Amino acid sequence: MPATTTASVSGELLPPRSPLMGWPAVVSVMLGIFAIVTTEILPIGLLTSIGSSFTVSDGTAGLMTMPGFLAAIAAPLVTVATARFDRRLMLCVFMLLPALANFLAAAAPDYWLVLTSRIMVGITIGGFWSIGAGLAERLVPPASVGRATAVIFSAVPLGSVLGVPAGTLIGDLAGWRTAFTVMGALTVGVLIMLLFFVPPLPPVQTTRLGVLGGMLRNVNTHFALLLTFLVVLAHFGAYTYVTPFLEQVTHASGGLITAFLLLYGAAGILGSFLGGAWVARYPRGVFGLAAALIATATLLLPALGRWETGAVMLLILWGIAYGAVPVASQTWFSKAAPHAPEAASVLFTASFQATISIGALAGGVILDRTSLSTVMLLGGCTAVLMVLAVGTRLAGPDCNERS
Repeated sequence: MPATTTASVSGELLPPRSPLMGWPAVVSVMLGIFAIVTTEILPIGLLTSIGSSFTVSDGTAGLMTMPGFLAAIAAPLVTVATARFDRRLMLCVFMLLPALANFLAAAAPDYWLVLTSRIMVGITIGGFWSIGAGLAERLVPPASVGRATAVIFSAVPLGSVLGVPAGTLIGDLAGWRTAFTVMGALTVGVLIMLLFFVPPLPPVQTTRLGVLGGMLRNVNTHFALLLTFLVVLAHFGAYTYVTPFLEQVTHASGGLITAFLLLYGAAGILGSFLGGAWVARYPRGVFGLAAALIATATLLLPALGRWETGAVMLLILWGIAYGAVPVASQTWFSKAAPHAPEAASVLFTASFQATISIGALAGGVILDRTSLSTVMLLGGCTAVLMVLAVGTRLAGPDCNERS
């Protein structure tokens, strides 16, 4: 491989890239997403403590979990508003915002200030993800883009499974304000890494609302939206309630549940790298297989999940499958609009974040009326619909675009 590579995006030449110098930048972006994911869902393990501090109900405290919807709105608006600014600068701004949000939450004397901090987090998710999700091709040589994308998206299971338990443990030992303070300090550290390792990234194509509108009229974009909606709905509609399932159906102890979820997270990281290795050549196959494995795990969980061995094996399978979903979804959007990579990332971020919130909400509504096993079965059925959609697609992006 040559020492430097010159790439072209939207017809414009980019600066030469060293195969080695790009990877610290990739890791910095990955850690940025890790910090954002952890900040987004950290309050889930601290809701009771936060609610008690401000004497608000659990339902009111649950408003802290709103960033997903805000991110879906912020993704197009913020990206369009900042389209003419250097993308490195915007990554740093969007990393400064959650640092301030964490410190604000830690020091907040009133609950409305905590909610204000969550609005800041929602804006960050929409902005940072929209820019960072598609940056791999600008940071590493073309042959390494798949692996770099997998590294970036490995932050999702890392934040979900490692970051949140650590934050919750800190909250239990030293109080929820300390957890937010530590998270703020970590975010500042990531900001420093972005400043040092990410090169200047002038916008190669201005993302306007017209560009997004053009993508929404593209049939391949419609299909990417459909597949993402179905598989993310299936996953979060079921996975949001996997801990109660393990408690009430599997009857696993608290320590065992933690171990199970750590194994799920490790499997998710593996799935992210496996998906990244194959998705560029076989986007339809990787996406369809991931959905099929999620369907298998969730449909079998009510039966085999009654035993600890069955539950952990299915969770590992589920983790591998879902680990490939973000990178596969991003690839579908990118192939639907190869000349507008940032616009593709905007639609990916907006659809993904909105469906996360819809899935968790739908699962809760169903759970209130049925049972945990029914939630798992319906999640599996939704994943089956996604598999059928992939199977009936006669000409997907992988049919005439292989790399």
